[in-house]
Amino acid sequence: MDAAALWQRYQDWLYYHEGLEFYLDVSRMRFDDAFVEAMQPKFEKAFKDMDALEKGAIANPDENRMVGHYWLRDPDLAPTPELQQEIINTLEQIEAFTEKVHTGGIHPPGTSKFTDVISIGIGGSALGPEFVSEAIVPLSPPLTIHFIDNTDPDGIDRVLTKLQDKLASTLVLVISKSGGTPETRNGMIEVKKAYESVNIDFAPHAVAITGKDSNLDKLAQSEGWLARFPMYDWVGGRTSEMSAVGLVPAALQGINIREILAGAKEMDAVTRVPQIKQNPAAMLALSWYFAGNGKGEKDMVVLPYKDSLLLFSRYLQQLVMESLGKEKDLEGNTVYQGIAVYGNKGSTDQHAYVQQLREGVPNFFLTFIEVLEDRQGTSPEVEAGVTSGDYLSGLLQGTRQALYENHRDSITVTIPRVTPRTVGALIALYERAVGIYGFLVNVNAYHQPGVEAGKKAAAAILDLQKRVMQVLEDENSAIALSDLAQKAGASDQVEAVYKLLRHLQANKRGVILEGDLGKPNSLMVSAS
Repeated sequence: MDAAALWQRYQDWLYYHEGLEFYLDVSRMRFDDAFVEAMQPKFEKAFKDMDALEKGAIANPDENRMVGHYWLRDPDLAPTPELQQEIINTLEQIEAFTEKVHTGGIHPPGTSKFTDVISIGIGGSALGPEFVSEAIVPLSPPLTIHFIDNTDPDGIDRVLTKLQDKLASTLVLVISKSGGTPETRNGMIEVKKAYESVNIDFAPHAVAITGKDSNLDKLAQSEGWLARFPMYDWVGGRTSEMSAVGLVPAALQGINIREILAGAKEMDAVTRVPQIKQNPAAMLALSWYFAGNGKGEKDMVVLPYKDSLLLFSRYLQQLVMESLGKEKDLEGNTVYQGIAVYGNKGSTDQHAYVQQLREGVPNFFLTFIEVLEDRQGTSPEVEAGVTSGDYLSGLLQGTRQALYENHRDSITVTIPRVTPRTVGALIALYERAVGIYGFLVNVNAYHQPGVEAGKKAAAAILDLQKRVMQVLEDENSAIALSDLAQKAGASDQVEAVYKLLRHLQANKRGVILEGDLGKPNSLMVSAS
């Protein structure tokens, strides 16, 4: 396609929303008019399915749940007056609580104000808050946030070591819908013990964000924690950033949560339009379907050209891959759907993996995230008539062109600046695109059986560990690895037993392995 034709295609497919100052360019995806026409019936059905979803249809049959994260930024859309009022009340409670924390109306015992926050969560209870914090936290936030988002002891220690002199003025958010998520529970227990080790009462520092009447809710109530905020069963973790999950940590950092909600609400409105060219989420879903032949045959590479958006690709990894990565479709057919997502940031990647993107395996399409405003204030020139921001913009445009010339397709999302409003709009855009694409490929984008399977398998391993340790305690002498596995009722799991023992010995947890560690079946095992 020559330059004139490309320019015309750009104009034909450029989407612009004046209120959000938002652009979407899918002109460098090589679909043609015939493809768009052929997709029209699928989109008509997807638009109807999305409409039903927002009106309260049961979209998660596994758990008999509605899917209503859209209602969080527009409570008037919630299907009952009770739900509408609950959303409004929760938002007002979040604002009242955080205002009192900021002014010292709520403060820790013996100290005038909280200075820091530890947020304990995993998956959707961590990725959204982390992305938003990195993107739009003020330069001098009223509280500094720290995340524990894993059950890695060393990672927990790093956070607690930073705060060892500030625990008395640190607020702790524990975020878990069920209260039984092991990683979050472990983090809570370890942080609680850290408070107890320096004789600080944990409860006046603790806030629960959880489902009503969950184990965590009951614990927080019985121990008299500082506050409790609800997690709704109709909001999935990966779409929970605009619930208390994301709004409490954001508000504590001084981020304008009303602006996040306003940006999302405005993007929701435009992505309800049942016409592909007037709906940016539909344009994204169309492009994704084309790129991967409706089967996820190409990866999505996300390149935000802004340091503050570094975590956006990580956030989208969960949103896209957990929603769309499904073995079965809605009829129970085996389809192995999904889109793999990875990325970093520009122009760092000019010096990293863009070489492969330009000349290597063409198994991907790109999404460039462009931010028009370089910084607040003027920029100095780094050479005559050129600023650092000009270089960043030039590198984005040059990379897009170089990749397209070598038959690498791309999408470009452009926002005016990184603000609570535009971040809210970006989140809403991709939530809707994922929903539409899920309907296009006929999968349930709102459940995650694979994640649950992994949790069950992990629980079985930990149960095996208890059985193995019981056998060792009952033995009076060293025992062969295979015999140990047999006595633990795990003759078919010798490898798992070996790995458990190796881990326990490395951490001085009552296990001694004798023999050649490179030949596991020759090892003798005893209790230390």
